Amino acid sequence: MKAHDQYEFLINENESLLPNPVGLLQIDHYDPHDDLKTDSVWFSLIVPTYNEGKNIAALIRLLTTMLDQVLWDNYELIVVDDDSPDLTWKIAQGLMSEYPQLRVMRRCSERGLSTAVIRGWQAARGEILGVIDGDLQHPPDILLSLLTQIQQGADLAVASRHVGEGGVSNWSLTRRFLSRGAQILGLLLLPNVIGRVSDPMSGYFLVRRQTLIGKRLSPLGYKILIEVLGRGNIDKIAESGYVFRERKEGNSKVTWKQYIEYLHHLLRLRLSQGRVGRLKRSLKIPISQLIRFCLVGLSGVFVDMAIFYLFSDPNALGWGLTRSKIIAAEVAIINNFFWNDRWTFGHITANQPGWSMRLKRFLKFNVICLAGLILNVFILNFLFNVVGINRYLANFIAIGLVTIWNFWLNIKLSWRTTKVS
Repeated sequence: MKAHDQYEFLINENESLLPNPVGLLQIDHYDPHDDLKTDSVWFSLIVPTYNEGKNIAALIRLLTTMLDQVLWDNYELIVVDDDSPDLTWKIAQGLMSEYPQLRVMRRCSERGLSTAVIRGWQAARGEILGVIDGDLQHPPDILLSLLTQIQQGADLAVASRHVGEGGVSNWSLTRRFLSRGAQILGLLLLPNVIGRVSDPMSGYFLVRRQTLIGKRLSPLGYKILIEVLGRGNIDKIAESGYVFRERKEGNSKVTWKQYIEYLHHLLRLRLSQGRVGRLKRSLKIPISQLIRFCLVGLSGVFVDMAIFYLFSDPNALGWGLTRSKIIAAEVAIINNFFWNDRWTFGHITANQPGWSMRLKRFLKFNVICLAGLILNVFILNFLFNVVGINRYLANFIAIGLVTIWNFWLNIKLSWRTTKVS
């Protein structure tokens, strides 16, 4: 079946603009013999835009200068604009004569970054599909690394802020907290999806068209990568680190609405994954590392007790109970981190050298352990006060559950097991 048999195209009044695909959000095989299309290319990069008139010309210039050197005429750039009031689409259209690989789509009846990307992919002629933001916050040079990873066999190549030399520039503490909180929430609801990459919130990646063929896509908000991971036939994944740049022109489009849509998107994908019983199988906890983690945790109990005695006992320093406990707990956390970093996850830290990387792991470990302590208290109170289980048995169960919680979150955030090419 040809592509236009599955979804019709709305022909724009201006023939130099791409027609708007409508209907199902589904990627088909590209048919170069389709009378609505032209010769195929290897790579199609989508630039979804809304009010990016001040950035689009500079971005197109940077991308074409770079891609001309490695792909020559075997690529296309597709700007998909949601009918911007600042006429971003018209500015991009005016550049088409200067940049023959550039194509422009103006959407008047749909809105949203994720659907813009999919509509762009439907109109694309490439075997490899990609997306990059139109605000210059995604450094174009990382595209070369992503293309190399695809050429080496990756099904999905993701630009990540959380591997290698990646980072988030001058983000506020609040924005960092919200970003990490959203990732943890995703890990809880969709561990087998979110846990496959270090930066599931990334909007900068390449994917093989064949992995999405025939998949009914249903994205919400901005996080198109989650949809690709959740519904595509993705096998090999590669990542490249990048530093998310601060916006120089235009206004940020991140609002609370995007966080609500993100939660809705997670829940929709969770339901589409099948029974909740699959969650246990999808965790894929490495038992040998879990045993080491538990042994290290046991050593931390002895460290905690010894320090607690030293500081609080009247025959020793005789300090206050709370202050002594805080110090004892932190010393135990330091002890646990050291042994986990060197022993439990040593095969990972060998590829993450340097004190700055170790400090990042330590800070994350501290935060996760604090969250685990809060969870421990909640579970203990629930089992003892609500369920009516013996207090000591309830405490034992709470410790066991929180140990698995701490271990699982640490391998996803502190000692990430994501392979980086």
